[in-house]
Amino acid sequence: MNTSIKRIVMSLFIVAVLTSCNYGETLQGYYVANQEQPNFISVDIPTSFVNIDETTLSEAQKEAYESIDKLNMLGYTLTDDNVEEYKVELTKVQNILKDEKYQDLFRGGNSTTGKIIVKYIGTDTSIDELIIFGSVNDKGFAIVRVLGDNMEPAKLMMLGNVMKNASTDENNVAEFMNFFNMVK
Repeated sequence: MNTSIKRIVMSLFIVAVLTSCNYGETLQGYYVANQEQPNFISVDIPTSFVNIDETTLSEAQKEAYESIDKLNMLGYTLTDDNVEEYKVELTKVQNILKDEKYQDLFRGGNSTTGKIIVKYIGTDTSIDELIIFGSVNDKGFAIVRVLGDNMEPAKLMMLGNVMKNASTDENNVAEFMNFFNMVK
């Protein structure tokens, strides 16, 4: 009887451990693992840090802006010395974004200059996380995670032009904005 109880407890423990493990790398895990690595640049900013004149926003743009809590940005700078490492990192990110939990919203660019992919986690009407992934063939790649509550895809897309004109005192944010302006 004592042996049976031990087996049952051990079996439950093994099941709990196996079901709690995440076998694939996540985008958040990739951020954490690389935010301080060489060739990477990382910026986490609350939306209050981005200076947008809310009086110029339409009602839909204002709702979209208020639904965003913060932005996490991670970029990899390509140099002549790290081409092979760049290819490895680019492949890692592309594989993470192939996970079915990331749904396609938009794709653009070309194979000559670079590409941009916009994905999201959530439903068609309420996004929990918006992911913007861009790669410029001779510069590197960048990922922006837009985190918020009940973000609506159609309204978020209206913020694109507003964000181009946004100002900030942080130089790293300006670098990211310039990076995504190259991918067209």
